[in-house]
Amino acid sequence: MSSYLEANARERLQALLDSGSFIEFLPPALRIVSPHLGQLDAPVSFDDGVVIGRGRLHGEHVFVAAQEGGFMGGAVGEVHGAKLTGLLQLALTERPYAVLLLLETGGVRLHEANAGLIAVSEVMRALLEVRAAGIPVIVLVGGSNGCFGGMGITARCANAIVMSEEGRLAMSGPEVIETANGVEEFDARDRALVWRTTGGKHRYLLGDCQMLVADNVGAFRQTAFELAQQCHADAATIPLTLAALEAEQNLLQQRISSFGQAADPLEIWTQLGIADAAGLPMMEADAFTAVAADVRMGA
Repeated sequence: MSSYLEANARERLQALLDSGSFIEFLPPALRIVSPHLGQLDAPVSFDDGVVIGRGRLHGEHVFVAAQEGGFMGGAVGEVHGAKLTGLLQLALTERPYAVLLLLETGGVRLHEANAGLIAVSEVMRALLEVRAAGIPVIVLVGGSNGCFGGMGITARCANAIVMSEEGRLAMSGPEVIETANGVEEFDARDRALVWRTTGGKHRYLLGDCQMLVADNVGAFRQTAFELAQQCHADAATIPLTLAALEAEQNLLQQRISSFGQAADPLEIWTQLGIADAAGLPMMEADAFTAVAADVRMGA
């Protein structure tokens, strides 16, 4: 099965879903583009950088959305966000088995910042409404641009997140942190540090994602389906309740208390009880999860 990292949005959807089952909503032929980019003489995309539609996953009817990292880094604008929101709102009516969000984005487009910020907030609200209706929302993160900004927050609103080691998840990107606080705070050019801090392995150890898989569309496909099944069985995913929110807050407080002075994730991994913390970046996904299963936070 092909690499998730190297595929574009449509290739990921075609490989993720049952063969021939994908039907796109608002395809490029309709030429629904951002009204803002043209005014700024910026390039446009006829799908505005996100592909949405329906298909089958192991025979089950699902809704899907995949951000295209090749167009403006998957950044969210007014139309891009409206497509995501519309998909989620339609899910409330049609009630698919699950909604899968393949997120790859640096956050909101600077070209249309206010509209993009509003769009992200609408996506979050619609996502939580879908969850409240009992429809699982599973996020997949494995693209080269990672998942940052408002969509990084959106990802954490879902029932579950699946990541590969190559995927990255955070609120602010490395360059943003360095620009705001200096290279002493975070050196964005230190790629090993960047991946240790924002990459899938660290997120799994901290309890920020539920599953870590190999860079393989087949692995994402199977794991997403299994997590959707678990959601329907009311097990192994975070419920949308006040108690669950308080437990998340307690986990964050524990994280700050335990690791607030750490300068590198290697220190955190050692404190978690991993004997060979320096060897973790070289481990394959299966070997890593076997080592990490007993020490990850929130497990």
